[in-house]
Amino acid sequence: MSEQFSDSWMQQFMQAWNNEPQLADELKKIDFNSVIGYGIDGEDQPRGFITVENGEAVNAGSYASEALNWDIRASEKQWEAWRKKPPGMMGLGAAYTTRKIKFLTGDYMAMVKDPRMAKPFIKSFEVMARV
Repeated sequence: MSEQFSDSWMQQFMQAWNNEPQLADELKKIDFNSVIGYGIDGEDQPRGFITVENGEAVNAGSYASEALNWDIRASEKQWEAWRKKPPGMMGLGAAYTTRKIKFLTGDYMAMVKDPRMAKPFIKSFEVMARV
């Protein structure tokens, strides 16, 4: 298994993203376009990124100064726990309020209030667990 958020891991995540209808297809319905960074809380920059165009992941890899719409951070221990047991909406809400997950860029509250975005966001953690 590749190290989470490494170039090869992000490539595998991109493929898994596109193979999950409850993620890619649902985001396509709302014309979702975004560049999402994933990383470790306390580090200067994210470790990996994924570019999503119209719901489909079109590029992914090690972070190299891409302009981000979302920059999501958690501790390595927390990411590993979520890979073993992906969180649901309540778990992510608790993680957000206790600062176990941080959004350095992006509006978490706006996203979770929109079920068209919230459900795929939760699904993305399930997809991560498959990589």
